[in-house]
Amino acid sequence: MEVLDHRTVDAALADGMVWERHGDELVKTRRGRDFADALAYVNAVGALAEEMDHHPDIDIRWNTVTLRLTTHSEGGLTRLDLDLAGRIDALP
Repeated sequence: MEVLDHRTVDAALADGMVWERHGDELVKTRRGRDFADALAYVNAVGALAEEMDHHPDIDIRWNTVTLRLTTHSEGGLTRLDLDLAGRIDALP
């Protein structure tokens, strides 16, 4: 799998993705109503991650979830990260 250059990643982000690029990671923070809402969101993300066999780093703080995507095995961002990010963005 090919590591994407920053220009390609930034172009994808400019095309309406709700993520930020922090070096070689895509980062998204979502605030929910409460802890239960945050857990429901994490479970939905987890189902997508399992389906794609690609797993974000997840941080939960009461009603706030921060996701970080990168392809560790490739040492940077790949098409897999953009695809999973897009599917996560489609979650309610």
